[in-house]
Amino acid sequence: MSQIDRVELQDIVGKGSHQARVMRRAQILLWSDAGKTDSEIASLLRIRPLTVAHTRQKWVAERSLTDQPRPGGQSKLDGKQEAFLVALACSDAPAGYESWTMQLLADKLVELKVIDAPISDETVRVRLKKRGQALAQGTLVHSDGQ
Repeated sequence: MSQIDRVELQDIVGKGSHQARVMRRAQILLWSDAGKTDSEIASLLRIRPLTVAHTRQKWVAERSLTDQPRPGGQSKLDGKQEAFLVALACSDAPAGYESWTMQLLADKLVELKVIDAPISDETVRVRLKKRGQALAQGTLVHSDGQ
């Protein structure tokens, strides 16, 4: 490790104005440079030795201590489909049911061709939870079998 790298890492650890994980990674690199083994560093920081090795590898490859942004998964429902789901949940339950279940709603969206592919009852639950205010004015939606 170069003297410039060492000074930069010591500055990160010394100032304490960085994220905890960045400071920990800098400390890992400093201790590695000082000759400590992965096991010793892992024991001092209460992490796994593999984390120490990965931190070193990332530093060599990218010269970065920060994480790359992680893109989230694509939403299963767009705004129009979500609005339809809320309206459906607020409508009367199908014959033979006292109220809508998450699975009934998911199946009905496919049946009505609002969506192309089946979605899980959990997706329905999460989307409705985000729209709780709208549901508070309509029918209560239950996640159990009836």
